[in-house]
Amino acid sequence: MFRGISSISLDAKGRVAIPTRYREELQECCDRQMIVTVAVDDKCIGEPGCLWLYPLPEWEKLEQTISKLPTLNKMAGKLRRFVIGNASECEMDSQGRLLLPETLREFAGMEKHIMLVGQLNKFEIWNEAAWKAKEREWMDGNDTEGLEELGSLSF
Repeated sequence: MFRGISSISLDAKGRVAIPTRYREELQECCDRQMIVTVAVDDKCIGEPGCLWLYPLPEWEKLEQTISKLPTLNKMAGKLRRFVIGNASECEMDSQGRLLLPETLREFAGMEKHIMLVGQLNKFEIWNEAAWKAKEREWMDGNDTEGLEELGSLSF
């Protein structure tokens, strides 16, 4: 399970160094094989400034779920085209680095400073400015959509 936030840098070649605390788990769970793709929001719209990074076994679960969606469903088609169509295989090298494809870096506006955010079974990779803006939105917003579905969740 991946949790926590790490501020990391993108090097001149478009590589990110995965923090040491995740490397062993990624070696064990996926032999350093990962998939990076665009992130989408709850309406299947691209999330500005964000990519998703999955260990290969978790990605394969997602692909199985998406493959079972109705072929002619408009949102399912959008999801397949956007998330699956933009997916790219990447392997963590022996120094813990991943090369993020240029097209995905451009989509997310990735430059030097980025945030790696653990999301249990995957990571989100955020353009630092987009992450800070999203944090402010979450802190300042009055959005209560989905609150009832959380039911008896307690902390």
